This record gives sequence, structure tokens and C-alpha cells, in this order.
Amino acid sequence: MMQTQNYKSNSNGSLHTTNARLFGALIMFLSALLLSPLSSAADIVVYKSPTCGCCNDWVSHLEDNGFSVQVHDRRNMQLIKRKLNVPDKLQSCHTAVIGDYVVEGHVPANDIVRLLREKPAVKGISVPGMPMGSPGMEGPRKDNYDVLIFDKTGNTKIYSSY
Repeated sequence: MMQTQNYKSNSNGSLHTTNARLFGALIMFLSALLLSPLSSAADIVVYKSPTCGCCNDWVSHLEDNGFSVQVHDRRNMQLIKRKLNVPDKLQSCHTAVIGDYVVEGHVPANDIVRLLREKPAVKGISVPGMPMGSPGMEGPRKDNYDVLIFDKTGNTKIYSSY
């Protein structure tokens, strides 16, 4: 059985659907905002060597996943890592900052989104080294690797594994 919607016409014969259209547009806008994985994320700031190709590929991975990325090329990455207190054992070729978190290395975008959603009380997240198959290091070989979260003293915990 079909149901029909009755609308009242004004003197011009047009339907009073303005409120319904506005409401529909508002629902669509709010749905898009709430369903966006980055609706609460600030820009991510990436520090990298100007000659690092895999860093550029990781930046592209972030952009492809909806991040707004600000890139800062730096010749002395160790200075950045020391300033941000990234433990030596967790370091990789690039370092990023998003909100209050440090992102070290080839961390997949979905793990960054998860970090921002869950908001654990940690200093940051890291993929130490440069594992083959991680974002920015794609190729025929795929190494197993862990994504680690770390606190300000350098203690780590596995956040996800690939």
C-alpha cells in the first residue's frame, strides 16, 4: 500500500517545501560531518627531509585519506625528533604532529584516525624503521610490522599489527 504526502499550496500553486528542503540539507550536512573520519582532526604537520621519496609517498597516503597536510622540509630531522621527545628506538624518517600527538614514521592513516577518536593518554604513535609494505613503502615485498603507541617516558604498547 502506498502512502502519499499531502502539501498545502500557496496562492501561486507552489508547495510549502522550503522547510523540508532546508531540513533535508541540514541532515545531509550533519551526516557528512559526523561520518567523516577527520571531522574533529586538525591539520597534520609533517617534518621530513627534502630528499625523502618515501616521506612524500606517506604524505600522499594521508591526503588520499582525507588529511590536510602541512609539509616542512628540514635538513636536520634529529633536532625535530629531540624537540618532540621521540625515543631513539621508535624513530623513522619523518615526524608529524597532529593535535597533542606525535606521529613517527609510516603510520597508516586509519591508525591516526583511531588515535584521534580514542584519545589515549599517550605522547604519540610510531612505526619504527621503514617496514616494506607500510604506507609510503609500498612494493612487492610486505613485511609484518607493529604500530606502537608510546608515553612520555618511552614505554610502548602495540596499537595494531600488519
